[in-house]
Amino acid sequence: MEEVIVTPYNPDWNNEFEREQDNIRLALKGLDVHIEHIGSTSVMGLGSKPTIDMMAGVLSLTSVNEHYIENLARIGYEYVFKPEFPERMFFRRGQWRAGTHHLHIYKYKGPQWYDQILFREYLKNHPDTRDQYYALKKVLESQYKHDRVAYTNGKADFIREVIQKARLDRQLES
Repeated sequence: MEEVIVTPYNPDWNNEFEREQDNIRLALKGLDVHIEHIGSTSVMGLGSKPTIDMMAGVLSLTSVNEHYIENLARIGYEYVFKPEFPERMFFRRGQWRAGTHHLHIYKYKGPQWYDQILFREYLKNHPDTRDQYYALKKVLESQYKHDRVAYTNGKADFIREVIQKARLDRQLES
C-alpha cells in the first residue's frame, strides 16, 4: 500500500541528484539539455518525501523521441504519459506512486521551467515560507497517510501562492 512519509531534510539528496544528473545527461546525449534539481529535496533544511525531483529543459518536447525514451528506460526511468499535462513529459524511477526519482522534462526557459525555479529559489531565500511549507506537508502527511494524490493536491494552493509571490518579487526587482 502506498504511504506518504515526510522525512527531515537529508543532505544526501543533493548527492543523489548529482549522480542521477550525469546518468540523465548521458541518456539524453545529442539533445541540448539543461538539468536542475527541483522540489523539496533541492531546498536545504526542508523536509520532504525522499523522492528526488529533477527537471530537464529541452528546446522542444518533440525532440524527446522514442530513442531518448528508451535510453531513459535503460537507466530505470519509465515514461508516464500524462495527457492532462501537455507541457511536460514525466518519467518515474521506482514503484508506481512510490517513485524514488521523478524526472520532469519541460521546454527550456518555458513558463513551467521558470515556475519550478521560482518556487525553489523563493523557499531557499525565505526560511519562514520554507518552514510553513514543511508544517503543511506534515499536516497533510497525517491526513492522507495512504493517499499520495490527495497529499499532493493539498499542497497545490500553497505552491501557487508562493509562485505568485516570487513573480511579484521578481517584477519589483526589475
